[in-house]
Order: sequence, then C-alpha cells, then structure tokens
Amino acid sequence: MTIAKIKDDINSQKGNVVRVICNGSRNRVEEYKGKITEIYNSIFIVKLDDTKNKSFCYSDVLTNNIQLYFDNM
Repeated sequence: MTIAKIKDDINSQKGNVVRVICNGSRNRVEEYKGKITEIYNSIFIVKLDDTKNKSFCYSDVLTNNIQLYFDNM
C-alpha cells in the first residue's frame, strides 16, 4: 500500500463515520470515533463526537501506528 492509495481511500470516505485506534507510547492505545471532515496533503481531520477535532497523518496509517475502521464497510 502507498501513501497515494491511502489518501484516495480516506478521501472517498470523507463525511463518513470512522473509528480510529492509535498505538501510542508506553503501550497505550487510544480510540476515537467521529467523521472525516477535512483532507489535506499530509493530514486528515476527524471531528469527534464531542465536537473536538483530531488530526492524523497518512504515514501513521502506512506504518500501522493507527488503524481505521469505517462503519459503512
């Protein structure tokens, strides 16, 4: 998988609900759920259910630091 393919996949899901699981430091796992609202060259923005925004990097998806699960799939 390439960064371009990841960008295309995420862009096609813009406006849809996504669950994001982040593998943080010290074996900490964080989970977020929200809608993909904005797409940029190196990041994408997820609006969380509590109206906060969280940004994620495409390279983190490529390296499996974060996993994306789309509700419509």
